[in-house]
Amino acid sequence: MTSTLGSDTDREGSPAGEDAGHDGAPQPHTIRLELADEPGELLAALEPISENGGNLLSIFHERGNITPRGRIPVEVDVEATPDRFEAIVAALRDAGVNVVQAGAEQYAEELVVVLVGDIVGADLSDTLRRVEACPSASVADVSVNAPAGRGESSSARLRLATRAGGGSEALQTVRDLAEEKELHVIEPLAGGGV
Repeated sequence: MTSTLGSDTDREGSPAGEDAGHDGAPQPHTIRLELADEPGELLAALEPISENGGNLLSIFHERGNITPRGRIPVEVDVEATPDRFEAIVAALRDAGVNVVQAGAEQYAEELVVVLVGDIVGADLSDTLRRVEACPSASVADVSVNAPAGRGESSSARLRLATRAGGGSEALQTVRDLAEEKELHVIEPLAGGGV
């Protein structure tokens, strides 16, 4: 029997939620993806979930929001046993789907900072690339206000997804970049995610 997304049976014909010979009980997992804005990309990303026995719980597809990498963020909640979940994530990656987060394996906290100064002249793309290179953080969202363009004061709001306990390292990376590029950092209030 072939499973369908969100169906009550898996590939072996067993009710979804039964162990069916796999280790561990089914549990909910969240997978965060980044997809190209092209027809069929969302469906192609969902197929490995179905093919590996995942039970689709919900999809949050934010088409109007573009990530710093020019992709559309998609959050998928699935129910699966731990070994099936690992197979789902591996199948997604094998299919070329950009998996930003799978379960709690990566980013558990959020940090918002604002950079102020000549954001455009300081090469915002380079700044974002270097923040992304920080092992404890990923740029989740960027909002730029540069009314006069290059050479004038502007601002960039960065929403960073950070590993549990990695907020301080991420914030230090932003501070170092801001100092190097002669920008000012507006940091979160104490207890605000660091």
